[in-house]
Parts: sequence; structure tokens; C-alpha cells
Amino acid sequence: MKNPALKLFTMTAISLAVISLALFLSAGTLAYWQAWTYLAVTLLASVPYVRIMLKDPVLREGRTKLGPLAEKRPIQKIIVALSGLPGIALFIVPGLDHRFHWSSVPFGLMLAGDVLIFVSMWMVYRVVKENSFGSATIEVTENQKVISTGPYAIVRNPMYASALVYFIGMSFALGSYWTLVPAALTTLGFVWRLFDEEKFLSANLSGYKEYCAKVRWHLVPGIF
Repeated sequence: MKNPALKLFTMTAISLAVISLALFLSAGTLAYWQAWTYLAVTLLASVPYVRIMLKDPVLREGRTKLGPLAEKRPIQKIIVALSGLPGIALFIVPGLDHRFHWSSVPFGLMLAGDVLIFVSMWMVYRVVKENSFGSATIEVTENQKVISTGPYAIVRNPMYASALVYFIGMSFALGSYWTLVPAALTTLGFVWRLFDEEKFLSANLSGYKEYCAKVRWHLVPGIF
């Protein structure tokens, strides 16, 4: 698809359609207000991210190459493929939870989950605004440089940190404590991925090893 804006909007529409189908089919009903609210919040919170993607061709090119087939290194193909399994469960478990009433999440906590989704997407926006080279695949591109400002001054992998906040938020927003299980498994996949990514960048991106010596935390400040 030659039109970059059309490609981006098509990918976004397909993603939302697939997520919606997974949620409502697993729930067995359209009467799942938490899912409708979650989808609306996610769409609204994604607007600044989509806008900056439309303006930045380098970022757009990197962020629209997704999945194990887009990875160039075999280990990352394996990591992405295995991480995708709990990633799929993230959108099926909450629907099943709603259908079979496994969880009883308070209304206030569900609203807090929606707030966390906004927070996570703001974090994503800050990451991509700071780093046009924030590709969805592990690679070093022409003219790429180490970014050590903004969120990168706090943790080495702020995009993964954003995803962690998002997973927690969506679990609560969708009214499902059990969704925290695939969320935790997906996060473990991210940890595996970031260890290999940091090793790769240290060997292939000038200045990254020195950056790691300066910024200690991988994902969560003060913890990991």
C-alpha cells in the first residue's frame, strides 16, 4: 500500500475490528459495556500517537512493520511468536470472564483502568515524540542514534513500560482480574525481548553501551 496515511488507518481499523471481535465473541454478547468503553477510550487515547505517526515518516515506517515475519533475527522471530500467544489471550480472557462471571471488579477500579489506558497512551506519545527510531522490530537503521532524553532518561525501554501500564489498565477496565495472567505472561515475553534487544544494540549501535551504564533501569524505575 503506497499511501502511508491510508496504510496506517487501515492497520488501525483492522486492529480495532479484530480486538472487538475477540472481546464480543468470547463474551457471547454485545451487552458488555466495559468493552465498549475500553474501545472508545483506547481509540480516543490513540489520537495523539496516530497524529505524530502521520507527521514522522521514519517513525511510521518503523512502527508499521509488525510481527515475527518482520523481524530479521531468528531469536526475535521466536520471541515475538511466543509472546503473541498470551497477547491473543489478552482479548479473549476478559470476554470469557464477563460471560462466566469469574471476576467481580468494583466500578471505581474499572474507571481507574480506563484512566491507566490514557496514561499509557500518553507515555507512548512521549516515547515516539522523543525517538523517531522507535521501531516495532529490533534493528539499527541508517542515521540512528542513541536517545537518552525524555522517558529514555528514566528507563531504557519506555515503550515496554507503557505497554505494562496498558495491560494493567485494560484488565481493570474490562472488569477482569484473570486478564492479569496473560498480561503477566506477555510482560515476561517483553522482558525476554528487551534483554536480547539491549544486547543487540550494545553491539551494533554506537554509544548504547555507555547509555546503559548511565541509565540503570530496564523497565520500572527503582525495581527493574
